[in-house]
Amino acid sequence: MTDKATKLTKPSRDDAEAAVRTLIQWAGDDPDREGLLATPERVVRAYEEWFSGYGADTSKILGTTFDETDGYDEMVTLRNVRFESHCEHHMAPVIGRCHIAYMPRSRVVGISKLARMVEVYAKRLQIQERLTAQVADTINAVLEPRGVAVVVEATHHCMTTRGIHKTGVTMVTSRMLGDFRTKSATRREFLAHIGNPVTSEMS
Repeated sequence: MTDKATKLTKPSRDDAEAAVRTLIQWAGDDPDREGLLATPERVVRAYEEWFSGYGADTSKILGTTFDETDGYDEMVTLRNVRFESHCEHHMAPVIGRCHIAYMPRSRVVGISKLARMVEVYAKRLQIQERLTAQVADTINAVLEPRGVAVVVEATHHCMTTRGIHKTGVTMVTSRMLGDFRTKSATRREFLAHIGNPVTSEMS
């Protein structure tokens, strides 16, 4: 589950550092002054970390599953998976947490794999709605459970540090599939497990 952006030819590191130098100069500073000489290199290294999710196959991350569950078929919930992403509109930080639940049909997956999958999708230029859908849809496709639920809560710095400058605002998105969509009791149980952010945002 990679996207077409991973197939594009990447500019060289020198090209990337030159672009940072141009931005520094455009901002009104001198890229050749002592304090900024190493900044282009540092920024490119930071970008390598912030956007390391490109090219990763998330279906392979969830590929190792376990069938020996002794018939366990109740909800599996992973709460408060913290992530750091960047919005694709302003490239500003998006800081949040993701809550995941699924109803296993016959297989379960290690919880670290779920957290790793969130990390991969977050380490791309994103919008929160797509991130939420990608996490839920990947679990649904790979594990084929009876249901999947994902809730994402995040603060967007493109809103808090520029533009409208509104702090303390949290955006909540959710995606419910299978039993979580069709069975209200299952959905309520999941929301109770994670502290009901969807309901609290709506009240």
